[in-house]
Amino acid sequence: MTQCSPTFNKTSWFREKKELLFMCQTVVAPSTEGGLNLTSTFLRKNQCETKVMVLQPAGVPGQYTYNSPHWGSFHSLSVVETDYDEYAFLFSKGTKGPGQDFRMATLYSRAQLLKEELKEKFITFSKDQGLTEEDIVFLPQPDKCIQE
Repeated sequence: MTQCSPTFNKTSWFREKKELLFMCQTVVAPSTEGGLNLTSTFLRKNQCETKVMVLQPAGVPGQYTYNSPHWGSFHSLSVVETDYDEYAFLFSKGTKGPGQDFRMATLYSRAQLLKEELKEKFITFSKDQGLTEEDIVFLPQPDKCIQE
């Protein structure tokens, strides 16, 4: 089980909504097609909600694609760095329509409370991807939906 603690995104939607977002809990499992199933549970409108993303392999190890029928968007996603035990840094980009580019760096961690060293490493990684301080937020833990 993995905590998707902070999410960093360079869209106006994220900047407007980031104060309302919370950490989610994600289970990562291999799919039958060689990709990954990401099952995330999160707090939305005071209710626990679960969504599944199926990442399809993109031909290069650690690179995947994802189509969102809900948003009508296409994303490419890369596992940029991981130690396989504690954390993984992911970077995704895509479009939601004409002129609506989407970029996001995400830290998946097995721990809900992040070490300061890992936070700093992730901030540097996010800035290296072109994100700014305004785009960076470490989401708070909700009072429900996440199991320890």
